[in-house]
Amino acid sequence: MSKFVLAVLVLGFGFAGLAAAKGKFEEDTIPTSKGNLVLTFLGHGSLMMGFGGKIIQVDPFSQVADYSQLPKADLVLITHDHYDHLDLKALQAILKPETIIVASKACAGKVKDAVIMGNGDSRTDLDLAIEAVPAYNIVNKRPDGNPFHPKGAGNGYIVTFGDKRVYIAGDTENTPEMRALKNIDVAFLPMNLPYTMTPGMVADAAKAFRPRILYPYHFGETDTSKLVKLLQAEKGIEVRVRKMS
Repeated sequence: MSKFVLAVLVLGFGFAGLAAAKGKFEEDTIPTSKGNLVLTFLGHGSLMMGFGGKIIQVDPFSQVADYSQLPKADLVLITHDHYDHLDLKALQAILKPETIIVASKACAGKVKDAVIMGNGDSRTDLDLAIEAVPAYNIVNKRPDGNPFHPKGAGNGYIVTFGDKRVYIAGDTENTPEMRALKNIDVAFLPMNLPYTMTPGMVADAAKAFRPRILYPYHFGETDTSKLVKLLQAEKGIEVRVRKMS
C-alpha cells in the first residue's frame, strides 16, 4: 500500500477503521472535486465509503465483515429488506446517535428511525445528494410467478461525491430506468442468477448508460471474466473486478 493511499485511509476512516480494513479488504480511491472517495469492498452487496471524514455504509451484512471492528457510520443506505441487505445485527454494530439511515419502502417499519425513500425520490444528507432509482426484476421470477424483487419495493442509489456520481444498483435487472441513467462515473451492478443479472444483462445495461468505471458486485459464483470479455471493446468503460462475491 502506498503512503498516499495509507494517508487517505487514515483521514477517511480514522485509525480504528484503518486497522480493521487494512490487509483484509480491497480498497480503491476515486478522486473528486471535493477530495478523495475511498471505496472499501466488504463483499457480496456490502460497501464502505469514506469521504470528507464521513463513513457511508451500504447494505451491511454480518457474513462479510465483523462490523464491530469497523468505524461507526454517519450514513447507512439500505437497498431492500432481504436478509443479506437488511441485517439488523450488522446495522446495530455501526450505529451512533446521529447516524442517518436511508432505506427503501420494503424496509418501512423494519428499521427504527429510518428515512424511507420511494423510487424517484431525492434528498441531501451530509451534503451528499442521494437519488433513489427503481430496483426490480423483469424476467427472473419465483416459481409462483412473482418477481424476486417487485417494482417499488427496493432502491438503487445514486450518491454525488463532489463532481462524481456513484450508482449502487441494489438487487435489480437491467431496467428501463437503469438504462436511461446519465453521467454515472462509478456503477456497482449485481450479477447473480436467478435473482439479478447475467453478465450479458450487465453488459447490455453498461452499454446503454456508459459508466466510466463499472464494478460487478453481488456476483456469487458468476464468472466475472465473461463480463470483462463482453465489454473489452467498449472504450470509456473500465471494468474493475474486486472481491464482491
